[in-house]
Amino acid sequence: MTAGGPAGTGARPAAVCFACGEPVGAADSFCEACGAELAPLSVSDGRGAGGPPGCESCSSSRISADGYCESCGRKVRSGRDHQEADLGLVAGVTDRGLRHQRNEDAMALGTASTTAGPAVVAVVCDGVSSSARPDEASLAAAQAAAGVLLAEVRAGRDLLAAAPAAVSAAAAAVAGLGRPAGLLGDPPSSTFVSAVLTSEAAIVCWLGDSRAYWLAAGPGSAAQQLTRDDSVAEELVAAGLLSEADALASAQGHVVTRWIGADLANPEPHVMRFEPPGPGALLLCSDGLWNYQPTAAKLADLALPAALTDPLGAARTLTSFAIDAGGMDNVTVVLAPFPVSADPMPRRGQQ
Repeated sequence: MTAGGPAGTGARPAAVCFACGEPVGAADSFCEACGAELAPLSVSDGRGAGGPPGCESCSSSRISADGYCESCGRKVRSGRDHQEADLGLVAGVTDRGLRHQRNEDAMALGTASTTAGPAVVAVVCDGVSSSARPDEASLAAAQAAAGVLLAEVRAGRDLLAAAPAAVSAAAAAVAGLGRPAGLLGDPPSSTFVSAVLTSEAAIVCWLGDSRAYWLAAGPGSAAQQLTRDDSVAEELVAAGLLSEADALASAQGHVVTRWIGADLANPEPHVMRFEPPGPGALLLCSDGLWNYQPTAAKLADLALPAALTDPLGAARTLTSFAIDAGGMDNVTVVLAPFPVSADPMPRRGQQ
């Protein structure tokens, strides 16, 4: 299934403009003839994404009007429960997992042409389950931030400055959802990780415990985790009080210490510039993946070499890995191969 949007969203740009039929380049953002946007954002908002024809657990085709299997009682995926997006230069999968009643993760992907070549924009957000309307918070944050980043990339502006501006836009969007009625409950909140990947570097920005990894494919370089969690677990490990495994297994292990939400009025995100030392892939993910495999080298083993030529297939592989390992949480996986190329290598099944 593909994220909703105008014709062409979720696929590599066509050889002609879908609006006027004039020829366009593979990395063009707008049609030079009519000005139509050729590569709009792909957002996991559930639009145009129908559920499977039957139950994934028992294969029954008897599905109730409210989306539950009448044979085994499981809820069948639909809308935001499972979505995939493939823009050629970047691809992603987001899934509800096995234990949650809804998908509180969201992703937004985009591509742009610049004077230096094509660029990728990606945002992954994970709604804080203890807050109100976490599914709406993650979607609002991802869409708002990606929109700012895509506009800044296309305008050729400073990407290090664009990253916190995108976080501010995300914070305003989440705050606009309002606070829960009464005194109980936290306002809508979400974690956040974004990346803009160009031919030169990746600008990575984050708040909370959604992560970015570099998955190295070339000799002489190693896979590495680029982000450092804003979480109680990370603080316990940094203080030498617990090992990483024990900290994550503790009752407070997944409590985040920074987030996007109305109760954190001026979020101060982390921003870094990473220059890939050779070929590889940039991975953004929610904790639904790294809960089961936090080690960068082992994630690289799972994703490579497929991620270099088939990022969607590799994202599916990582998502399936997390679900097969237990699927306790929503999982979102986004992969962008490097070098960024306007003419990606043929993928499996393509000539």
